[in-house]
Amino acid sequence: MAVYDLYSKRQQRLSGTEPDVYRYDDIPRKLRVQIILIMDKALGSKDHVERNVRAEQAYRQIVATMRQELGVFLLPPSQRGGDHYTELRDFFLGAANVETCLDVIELVFRAIDHVTRTADYMNKFGYNERANEAIADLNIRFKENAVGYQYVDGEIVRVDSELIHAEAVKPALRLLNTKEYAGPHQEFLSAYEHYREGKNKEALNDCLKAFESTMKAICDKRGWAYKPGDTAKALIDILYAEGLVPPFWQNQFASLRGLLESSIPTGRNKQSGHEQGATPTTVPDHMAAYMLHMTASTLVFLTMAEQSLP
Repeated sequence: MAVYDLYSKRQQRLSGTEPDVYRYDDIPRKLRVQIILIMDKALGSKDHVERNVRAEQAYRQIVATMRQELGVFLLPPSQRGGDHYTELRDFFLGAANVETCLDVIELVFRAIDHVTRTADYMNKFGYNERANEAIADLNIRFKENAVGYQYVDGEIVRVDSELIHAEAVKPALRLLNTKEYAGPHQEFLSAYEHYREGKNKEALNDCLKAFESTMKAICDKRGWAYKPGDTAKALIDILYAEGLVPPFWQNQFASLRGLLESSIPTGRNKQSGHEQGATPTTVPDHMAAYMLHMTASTLVFLTMAEQSLP
């Protein structure tokens, strides 16, 4: 995979300055250039197009489709036809409308997904791997740039129903960003980073850690006794006993614990990454996003409930 964990990315994670919610109304130039570089590698660069008929045909078809749908003879800012690669690239870089950008991305990656998976496309082997890598890289770049779209099953889809929204994420990070909650703050950031990198099992593992660490931090702050090895159920019982969580919330918190512990590859269950049995277990993106959203909301509830105590 041609996505690298650069020094600057690591520093953003450590400093907490990276984006923490998704946007839908802008495709930044950085992301557009990253997408073009993926396109060059998988569908063909300008040099490839000049030497390879299949690549030229792919770009010609994409450009023809966009011209027809937009009702133009040439995609702006092009003044003359013939160079389909450059016409598409320059149009994509300059397009002001987000939906138009997404149209181009969808057409390009459909071509990568369906046209390039043959040995004679650019006369390269490893064509399936190259196409799969391109799609994976696109989805990672969307997440890295905090743009709320993914390429799934031949379509660009908006994933707002599966994402962590500002109402949960920002308050959780703000409330945990204190000395008392330094541990769970880092664990929740790690969970979110794992999700954005597509490491969903690791994301859920860190969700549970952040959940348990937050409860331990509350116990420490309030002087409530617990054992170092206590896990979610025991810690929840302590919060109930001390009056932090009203009795009518008991079922809600038990469900959260059950969902978290049954979905993550901890050392305490059979979902361990080292012993998965004959069929490897996977955690789909929508489940990981749902659990992150639920965890964020729960951490906000716990920390605000603690603040409200006398």
